[in-house]
Amino acid sequence: MASPDQDLVPVLDKDGVRLTVDDAIATVTLTNPAKRNAQSPALWRALTEAGRRLPGTVRVVVLRGEGTSFSAGLDRQAFTPEGFDGEPSFIDLARGADAELDATIAEYQEAFTWWRRSDIVSVAAVQGHAIGAGFQLALACDLRVVADDVQFAMRETSLGLVPDLTGTHPLVGLVGYARALEICVTGRFVMAEEAVNTGLANLAVPADQLDATVRDLVSAVLAAPRDAVVETKALLRGAQDRTYEEQRAAERQSQARRLRDLAGIGD
Repeated sequence: MASPDQDLVPVLDKDGVRLTVDDAIATVTLTNPAKRNAQSPALWRALTEAGRRLPGTVRVVVLRGEGTSFSAGLDRQAFTPEGFDGEPSFIDLARGADAELDATIAEYQEAFTWWRRSDIVSVAAVQGHAIGAGFQLALACDLRVVADDVQFAMRETSLGLVPDLTGTHPLVGLVGYARALEICVTGRFVMAEEAVNTGLANLAVPADQLDATVRDLVSAVLAAPRDAVVETKALLRGAQDRTYEEQRAAERQSQARRLRDLAGIGD
């Protein structure tokens, strides 16, 4: 997959993550195709830093992976007794105090949370394997455009673990409890057609059209006024946690803000 941001000076380029910014569009690229963009704590910290370094001009963030796979999940080195250099191994984590273990996992999760911010729309361009942590990283985004060769799989349960990188909430929201449970406990592949049919992906295209399709989607998002997009995203994201009447009230409040803004009447 060719890099659409190769001519831009990176804002960040470290530990398998590159961030570039072109006015209203930021691109976060996973840059270790030789290892199918396998993930590590260092990569997660770099993703967290990328989120913190987004300029205020950014409206859309595109997440992509170099090479034939989006991300094959957690680097297998994590499952060795020594783990990653300079990082606590899984065994070390298990032996630690509850509060320490909780804080460590919470730090890892930060790499997956900022994509939901109301002031941006995040779009994952997913090709090839998106497994485990890779699947959850795609789920962290608002929208997913997939290549027709995509293979999603949640393998944590098969390894005696659980998906803990914030993927369970969006997965259930997208495909429902029963299908989410079946996907997680069987660890099976979800291909492009099923991903679109179940709402897991917004659309699927041939792999050689993935970048162009994402560009078209980004252009369509940018065509709408920024403040209206921000309000709409916040309104929709909060809908599942509100009752029908609470959502009605939230709609009224959001629209009142928009009408006053359009009329030039401040708070």
